[in-house]
Amino acid sequence: MAGRPLVPDRLLQIGFGFWGSKTLLTAVELGLFTEVAKRPLDGKALAARLKLHPRSARDFFDTLVALGLLKRTGTRYANTPETALFLDRAKPSYVGGMLEMCNARLYGFWGSLTEALRTGRPQNEVKTGGDFFGTLYADPQRLEGFLKAMTGLSQGTARSMAAKFPWKRYHSFADIGCAQGGVAVEIALAHRHLNGQGMDLPVVRPVFEAYVKSKKLHKRVTFHEGDFFKEPLPKVDVLIMGHILHDWDLKEKMMLLRKAYAALPSGGAVIVHEALIDDARKTNAFGLLMSLNMLIETKGGFDFTGADCRQWMKKAGFIRTKVEPLAGPDSMVIGFK
Repeated sequence: MAGRPLVPDRLLQIGFGFWGSKTLLTAVELGLFTEVAKRPLDGKALAARLKLHPRSARDFFDTLVALGLLKRTGTRYANTPETALFLDRAKPSYVGGMLEMCNARLYGFWGSLTEALRTGRPQNEVKTGGDFFGTLYADPQRLEGFLKAMTGLSQGTARSMAAKFPWKRYHSFADIGCAQGGVAVEIALAHRHLNGQGMDLPVVRPVFEAYVKSKKLHKRVTFHEGDFFKEPLPKVDVLIMGHILHDWDLKEKMMLLRKAYAALPSGGAVIVHEALIDDARKTNAFGLLMSLNMLIETKGGFDFTGADCRQWMKKAGFIRTKVEPLAGPDSMVIGFK
């Protein structure tokens, strides 16, 4: 029996994938999902709310319907359950802040991927003498939006971590590079016997403390001010590094793991969670794409497999290691001292 003839459909779908991506990112930028979260709107009213020209507004809205990002009943557009939860700016589960950053920054920078691959150099603001994180941390309003977006992205991972790690054996933990405190809060909510800390730069403190207080956890979850590169890590039973190691080259990764080992007591543990590349480096496209993003964004950062991280942990002194899948593309590597 003859096999099916090869067709280029999949290649073209990947090649033209930026069409759908930019459509979603533009809708987030415009606040479209927030508008229809208030009440369903017909095309004319929605275009007016978003200040869109009538020429292609209908095509834009119906493209979002075809992509499964809006639903249309008659002439009225509304959110899907997914976009209602994650793309309405009025909800604490909003992850659009990260997509807004993708639209404003990464979309353009990824246009220089070829140059990045040929030179090994980042293609972001550094090319023109800028510093994204320096500028971000200098603007309290932008910083707060970014930190809130990180909470929206990390909630599923944090809840999974709270369920899968043996927290009953421990009494204290610290999340290194804690952002708004999304991970620390979810773990503390799930385990009332734990006391937690979040370590980050001083400018993060008010955002972290306000979020923790809103969850009524301020007596058990506190802020640890500091630069994790320059200062010792907190002395706790468990240290968490989420989406931290991939920012740095191998020498810096090892330095951070050795600092974690030095800070932990005998029997303590470090948790590294990332969008780990699968060990065969064949199936987790998101993890591999994230590593290419580190090429675009950092001087030496790269993503890695669970096997890579386990090997580094053993070199740092950890006696036992294991990998556990979490939510979405994330997994955690645990090292026990």
